[in-house]
Amino acid sequence: MTAARRTPTDFETQRTALAGVVAIPVTPFAADGSVERPTLRALLRRLLDGGVRTLTPNGNTGEFYALTADERRLVTEVTLDESAGQGAVLVGVGHDVPGAVADARHARDHGAPMVMVHQPVHPYVSEAGWLDYHRAIAEAVPELGVVPYIKNPALSGARLAELGAACPNVIGVKYAVPDAARFAAFARDAGLDRFVWIAGLAEPYAPSYFSAGATGFTSGLVNVAPGVSLAMLDALRAGDHPAAMKVWEQIRRFEELRGADASANNVSVVKEALASLGLCRRDVRPPSHVVPDALRAEIAAIAAGWSI
Repeated sequence: MTAARRTPTDFETQRTALAGVVAIPVTPFAADGSVERPTLRALLRRLLDGGVRTLTPNGNTGEFYALTADERRLVTEVTLDESAGQGAVLVGVGHDVPGAVADARHARDHGAPMVMVHQPVHPYVSEAGWLDYHRAIAEAVPELGVVPYIKNPALSGARLAELGAACPNVIGVKYAVPDAARFAAFARDAGLDRFVWIAGLAEPYAPSYFSAGATGFTSGLVNVAPGVSLAMLDALRAGDHPAAMKVWEQIRRFEELRGADASANNVSVVKEALASLGLCRRDVRPPSHVVPDALRAEIAAIAAGWSI
């Protein structure tokens, strides 16, 4: 199917979907290493039934860089099918420009309303080149809302403003630089009201980024405990900082385990927690690795406490 072309005024629904918990589902693997479709559906259903309304297939917690092109498209199609009529889907795309465009068009043709463009992985990224990269993808799918994933602290807000001026369908930003002051300045230089600002470093940074203008945050933890992530969102929306920080304290150790050693176990901690609950296998693909045996009992205890 081919989606009808949207005009810039048609993106309000997508903007609303980004202003919340933007879940990054894991990609479960079977014993033979393939993507396990029934488990993927069950995990997506659990998120949707838990109240999550925005899903990002092929995000980093979904092991985007370890999936083949065919697997990325499979994950996209399963997510769109399972969430039909119940949730918005923000499909992760990236790698080279032709590959990102092909994946974005595949997502569009299967009914996705939005794509997230992963930070370009290249040893030499100029600001002008960053603009060219995102503009090429956004202009190839003018029907879709486009969300750049920004991890580069050297990128200026003025450059993002240029992209927004050239491409009306660039509607949101996943900002993942661990510096709340830089985020506040960047968002204002780019246009605080022009884009939906998503705290791209999940729950640990959500309170500080919300105070500076974010209205959504990404989450991998939400795979394990949707209610915990949604409780933080409710507190942040209400302006109840003490309540938000109570949730922050509740998730602190789990997120510290994910962030240790330059986030070496970021995905494997989430999958270990899911495995402890009997929801999927703990398997991850290289260059990730399953968590050490010494951490498994601690992760299981945290997950069990959330489920209670």
